Parts: sequence; structure tokens; C-alpha cells
Amino acid sequence: MTTTTLAVLVPLLPFLGAAAGLLFGRTAPGFVRPLAVLPTLTALVLAVLVAVRQGGEQAVDAATELTPTGSVPIELALHIDGFAALVAVLVGLVASCVQIYSTGYLRDDPRYPSYAALVSLFTSAMLLVVYSGDLIVLLVGWEIMGICSYFLVGHYWETPEARAASIKAFLVTKLGDVPFLIGLFALATDAGSFRITKVLGTVASGGLDHPTLIALLLLAGVAGKSAQFPLHTWLPDAMAGPTPVSALIHAATMVAAGVYFIARLLPVFQASSAAMVVLAVMAAVTMAGSGLAALAQDDIKRVLAYSTIGQLGYMTGALAVGDRGAAVFHLLSHGAFKALLFLAAGVIIHASGTNSLAAMSRMKDLRTRVPDAYWTMTVALLALTAIPPFSGFFSKEAVLGAAEHVATGHTEHAPGAAGWIVLVAGLVSAVLTAAYATRLWLLAFRGRGVEAPDHGRQPLTMTVVLWVLAVPSLAFGLAYGPLPDWFDGRDLTPVLTTSVLGTGLALVGVIVTYGAWKHTSAMAAQVPMGAVAAHPDADAGLVEAEAIASHAPAYGDVAYTPDPADPGRLLLGPLHRHAAVGFHLDAVYTALFVRPVQAGATLVRFLDREVVDTYVRGAGALPRWLGEAVRRAQTGNLQTYVSALLAGTVVLVVAALLVATGA
Repeated sequence: MTTTTLAVLVPLLPFLGAAAGLLFGRTAPGFVRPLAVLPTLTALVLAVLVAVRQGGEQAVDAATELTPTGSVPIELALHIDGFAALVAVLVGLVASCVQIYSTGYLRDDPRYPSYAALVSLFTSAMLLVVYSGDLIVLLVGWEIMGICSYFLVGHYWETPEARAASIKAFLVTKLGDVPFLIGLFALATDAGSFRITKVLGTVASGGLDHPTLIALLLLAGVAGKSAQFPLHTWLPDAMAGPTPVSALIHAATMVAAGVYFIARLLPVFQASSAAMVVLAVMAAVTMAGSGLAALAQDDIKRVLAYSTIGQLGYMTGALAVGDRGAAVFHLLSHGAFKALLFLAAGVIIHASGTNSLAAMSRMKDLRTRVPDAYWTMTVALLALTAIPPFSGFFSKEAVLGAAEHVATGHTEHAPGAAGWIVLVAGLVSAVLTAAYATRLWLLAFRGRGVEAPDHGRQPLTMTVVLWVLAVPSLAFGLAYGPLPDWFDGRDLTPVLTTSVLGTGLALVGVIVTYGAWKHTSAMAAQVPMGAVAAHPDADAGLVEAEAIASHAPAYGDVAYTPDPADPGRLLLGPLHRHAAVGFHLDAVYTALFVRPVQAGATLVRFLDREVVDTYVRGAGALPRWLGEAVRRAQTGNLQTYVSALLAGTVVLVVAALLVATGA
């Protein structure tokens, strides 16, 4: 079987599994789990074979014209280079783990058949984006992921949070997709083709007429899909969906699609220095802002959501300094340990007895109750913190090293300003990442909250997956030696300067957070849980605001109150209340966009009902009144008719005489 045939089967198999699951999920429930797991696992095996055959050598290209268009052709095309081959393996691995994990996590969910089919369709769409060599076909996968995310985030549609989150995710990403679509058409117009290879050839020959405009339009779509500032606000709210969906979205699909798209078309963005600086600023604001917000969240999944936003900022930062090898290296590394973090969080949530949310301030004695989640999440948090030799150290160091090379003028792949922006923001984010990761670990596994009821041992399918993902979280970073074969020959060896700086700052973040936790724990030991308002640092208004902002659940009859031992409150100080609500961006967008649109809609409705409808009603009323008058005149009385005739005759005679006299 040729490599091209194998590559076609990789996205096709999950699609067929999704179609079969939607058709037969209700009528043949015994086939639901095999239809969910087996096609995705087979796609993973085939993706590995494609990667082995591609071997980081010449890209695999194949195309056939989809339909004559009369102008710019649209083709079913494959373009599989080293990046595509490895990213497809990541997608297949995470999707397979999510499907296996979900068989246990959602074993009693009545909507599991549709859920599993949508996860398979989601996987197929991302694989289509990865392998596609035509921008229109890529757009198809891009949009299918958007609608799948809408349904999956809103899986628990009985809850208002899930309904609102699904609508928000759909609308915010669509807000970016509109300029993205315009940018794609502008790019194809300049290049004369939607084929990625022809577009890149046009860029290389200097044939792109509007590089800055096209790059900025495309960046809007990337910001929406990859949750980058200012279109990142949908991702934390999307945590209202099932936890395995969060793992899939954050680790290997949707949010990774934007980063992958820029990596695929990086020369287009490099053709505009202004676009590269904008990308660098976007990455820097995203990294710093998300780190501060993560440090103030109470729900464990919202912490991880803001963490994903920040790590995607690292990837876009690497792209802003012109190093797609470092960006995709961190994408692959992050995909493994972030999937592990979310799935481990799912075990914790499952043990806590809730569907999708868990407040860290309410956790207690979880180390002994969920040992698999404890050890594997510790590995994943160390990778997230970028402590050597865990995978995150090597991939994050590749980003910082690339930024340092550009900042010091050792390469001309990007403006020097972009290098300095990404380097400084990356180092600041290293401290923040270590701080919120340490805080998560302390509150989740050494917290003093209220012990939730024991819901029994976790299904084996959930715990086995954690250990599978722990392997790449620990060891994948060591693959930086052979990876350059797939990464355009880019050397990913850690640089001494940024390695020492990054690791040192991460350790500072760990130590300071641990010290703050010890200090607040000593103070909190004198304050019983439930009496937080008596604590000198407590603020009743803030307690209520944070409870709403973090969607924190209650355990039984115990109402939510923030843990006074939370080190985030001490570290952030007055900034905490603002970071807890995402620096009020939702309120800003509500004031700038939502309310004006609602006011405009109210005005249009008023004009439609009171003005337009008035004319319509008037146009119908006049004939009705005339008809009523004529109807009343038809009495059937002969004397009345004769009298009216004589009166009319008299009027006509008088009128004629007046006219004659006047003449």
C-alpha cells in the first residue's frame, strides 16, 4: 500500500467511525465503543506508518482536481512533510487515549453514542487539516472542528454554563474565521492557487502583492482558533464540557490547528515584518496575561485552560521569531503532557463526584484516593514547569533559544524587536507557569478542604491511559536529537544561557509559591473552613465574585468559599480580584460589542414593529375601511337606492349649471 493511500485512510477511518456511530449508536449500543475506539486506533497506527515512511525526507505530495471552477482551482491535495507526519501521530495518540478514557468516564452517560461519534468526527477534521495540501480543503476541516466543539462543549446542555459556553466558543471563533476566510481568498488570488506548495512558491519568488494585509487577516482566524489574545476568552468557559473533550481540544485539535496553520504557511507571515511584530506582541500579552489569570483560578480545569492559552503563546512566540521547528516541537511536547493533565484532572473530578468541574479549594486527601492521578499529574506538572529532564524543558527551551538568537541578531528570520518581546515574555511566563503549577499541585493534593464522598475506584480504562501519556511527558523531550530530520534540519539542542535562565526562574516560581503556601497555611490553620469572612484577607464581595467567575461547585451542603491557604491570593495581592475574572475582558467585550449589538437589535425590532408594520397595517386598513363603507351602503332597500340616485342626479345638475354659469 502506497504512502498516499495510507495517508488518505488516516482521516477517513475516524470519519467512517463517526458516521457509523451516528447511524447505529441508538439501535446497536453494543457496537458503540468498538466504533469509537477501533477506527481511531487504526488511524494512529497508519499515521505512525506514514511518519516512518516519510522519515523527515522529501514531502509527500499528491493532488487531484476536485471540480472545475473557471478560475482558481480547488484540489483534493495531500502535502505531508515532517511536521505534518508527526502532528498526525500526536492527534491519533491523544484521540485514541481520549476515546479509551471516555468509555470509563462516560460509561453511564445516555448520550455517549453521539458524544463518541462527534469525537471521532473532530479527530477526522483535525487530521484533514494536518494532511491537507489545499487551503479550501483545510478550511473544511477547520470549520468542522468548530461545529464539533459547539456540540461537545455543550454536551451537558441541561446546565446553563454548558449552553452559554458552547455558544460563546462558536461565536468567538467565528468572529476570527470571517477575516480568516477573506485572507485565504486574498492569498489564493495573489498566488493563483489554493495549493499550499504553489502559495509558498509564490512567496519565495516575491509574488505576494499584499503580504501584511493577508497575514493580519489570517492572524485573526488563528487568534480565534488557538485562543490567543484578544480572542481567547472562549476557552476557559469551554471547560463546562466533559473533561475528555477538554483534553482533546487543548492537546491535539482545535487550538493546535491555528499554530499548525502558521507553521505550515510561515513564509507568508515572514514576508511582512509588521505581521511578525504583531504576532510577537500577541504572543507576549497572551503568555503574561494567561499566567496571571491561571494563578487566580479555583476550578482545576480553568487553571489548565489558562495554562493552555499561555503555552500556545509560547508556540506563537516561536513562530514570531521565525522558528517553526521550535513551535511544532513544543506543540508535540505540550500535546502529551496537557492531555495527561486534563485526563488526570478528570480522574480527580470523577472521584469528587461532579460532572465537569472541581474547585481546588474543596479538595482534601486526594493523594491516597487517586494515586495514579497523583503520580502522573506530578510528572505532567513538572513537564509544564519545564524542569529538566521532562519534555517541557527541552521544547520550551527551544522556543527561548530561538527568541534569544533573533534578539541578539544571530539570525534574520524575524525582526529583532520580535525576538526581545518573545524572550522577555517567555522568561516572565516561566515564573508564572511554575507558580500556578505548584499552586495547583499543593491545593489539589495537599489541600485542607472538605473531603468529598468516596465514589469508588476509577475504571481501569481511565488510569491506564494516564500512564501511557506519562511516558512521552517524561521522555519525549530527549528526542530533540533525531527530530531535526523532520524539522527542516533545525538544531533543537538546548542553549546554555536560556536553559539556565528559564530553569532558574522556574525554580524561583516553585520556591516562592511553596513559601507563600506555607505562610498562608499557617494563618489558615487558625481559621476553620466556612469562616473565611472572618479572615483579615477575606472580602465577602470578592468571595461571591470569584465563586461566580470560577463556576466552582459545592460539595453536598457545603457552600463554596475560597481556601484562605491559597497562595495565589498572597502572590497576586490586589491584582487577584482582576485576574480571577480574566482581567474583565468579558465585561469589556460586553460593553463594546454585545450591548451595542443588543441595542441595535432592539432599535431594529422597534422600527420593524412600530414603523414598518404600521405602514403595512395601514395599507391593509384603508381598503378594509372602504369595503366596510360599501358594504354598509348595500341595504337592499329600493327606496334608499332611488333616493340616492335622485340626490346624485341633483348634484350633477347643480354642478353642470355652475360650470355653465362660470363659462
